[in-house]
Amino acid sequence: MGTLEDRVAIVTGGAAGIGRGMTEAYARAGAYVLMADVNVAAGDECLSNLPAELRKRVSFMQVDVTEKTQVQAMVAQAVSRFGRLDILVNNAWRGSGFARLEEQTDEQLRGAFDMAVMAAFWAMQAALPHFKQVGSGRVINLCSLNGVNAHLYSADYNAAKEALRTLTRTAAREWAQYQVCCNVICPGAASDAYQRFARHHPDNAAEMAKANPMGRIGDPLTDIAPVAVFLASDDSRYLTGNTLFVDGGAHINGVQWAPKVT
Repeated sequence: MGTLEDRVAIVTGGAAGIGRGMTEAYARAGAYVLMADVNVAAGDECLSNLPAELRKRVSFMQVDVTEKTQVQAMVAQAVSRFGRLDILVNNAWRGSGFARLEEQTDEQLRGAFDMAVMAAFWAMQAALPHFKQVGSGRVINLCSLNGVNAHLYSADYNAAKEALRTLTRTAAREWAQYQVCCNVICPGAASDAYQRFARHHPDNAAEMAKANPMGRIGDPLTDIAPVAVFLASDDSRYLTGNTLFVDGGAHINGVQWAPKVT
């Protein structure tokens, strides 16, 4: 406890996977957390499994981040509930599966941009006045090595996540004057999405783990969340506009991402 003592954070997609790891890690570091997720059952389950001393620091709100009014209400709720806002994590994602570029639909691409780019854009705009009020702020956006390396069969996801990286870097440049640091994490972790991938493509998942320089896929709580705590803390006050590849070194030579599609 202590590095984020009494700071206030929003974590979208905060009830499962990497977001859940961040929710717990922030609470352990002393922050109050608004855990925003569209899945009420996952939110209830996450809360019930937190230790009692952490549960009092976490509040759940059902939010569909593709709806602007809900995103704005999320930011307002965090401030109303906890009195301020210091940290915004844009992590929520709802995928559409794998498909060849020529077979992806307009709806898939628009949906990906709504989920990754527009959701973060709305949340960041709503958060900035509150960051200005406290004299600093942290934006942490979750992107992907998929976009950096242009992995197969996920053009919608890749394009949206790379657009989010550009949005983050632009905000970092414009908001540095307000002492607001904006950074990206590209994680390599056993998120819910990865676990679904592994169930459907076990051979490719095993190959990816073996090819990782550290020989494994990261853990959301113990491998990814500590970096998110660092980026939210005063220790990162002079770090902005960066992409941190928290992936065991997978980005160095790329990973073997080749799921089979029909």
